[in-house]
Order: sequence, then structure tokens, then C-alpha cells
Amino acid sequence: MDEVIFISVAARRLGMHPQTLRKYERLGLVRPPRTLGSMRVYSEDELARLRVIKYLVDECGINLAGVQQLLSIADVAQRMRELTDAGGLARPDRRRRLTHEVEHLCGLLGL
Repeated sequence: MDEVIFISVAARRLGMHPQTLRKYERLGLVRPPRTLGSMRVYSEDELARLRVIKYLVDECGINLAGVQQLLSIADVAQRMRELTDAGGLARPDRRRRLTHEVEHLCGLLGL
């Protein structure tokens, strides 16, 4: 089972304020699941995503709207990578999905 990381621990590990993590969730940048008691819990994957967000904001000076666009592009690229792994393009359904992802990517880029 994955480690359960509550918001206070996640914020401390990332050197961020818990309110910042809540703001990122409101903007849809992260989607931590909640416990039955409605407490946010973070996985290592979500912490990695938050580290990327922090880098883009703090080190690159990108605003949150820009971060949102970059993360959307990265998500599409990751799905495209998964479709092309292990000879996946030999299957027609994967080629169709890849075509869809390319169109989605072009839309995100305004092409």
C-alpha cells in the first residue's frame, strides 16, 4: 500500500504552505483524494507533480495559468508515450487514440 501523506506533511516536505496546496487543488493542478473524514491525502506521484509546479512558478517565473497549460500538455504527452510503448501502434484502437491525443495537443497549443 502507498504511503498516506496528509496536507501538513506534504506542505512541510515541499517547503510550501498548506493554503498553497489547497489553492492548487481549487485550480485543478492537483487532485488529491480524500479520506472518509474529508482529509486530503497525497501520494508520491502527487508530490512529484507539486515539485514540478513549484519549480515552474519559483524558478521559471511562470504564472499559474501557464503552469496549468504546461501540465495539460505534459499529460497529453505522457498518454501519447504510453500509447506508443511496446509496439502499441500495431493496434488500430491505439492508432485512433494517438490521433485523438495529437489533435488534443494541437488544440492546447493553438495549432
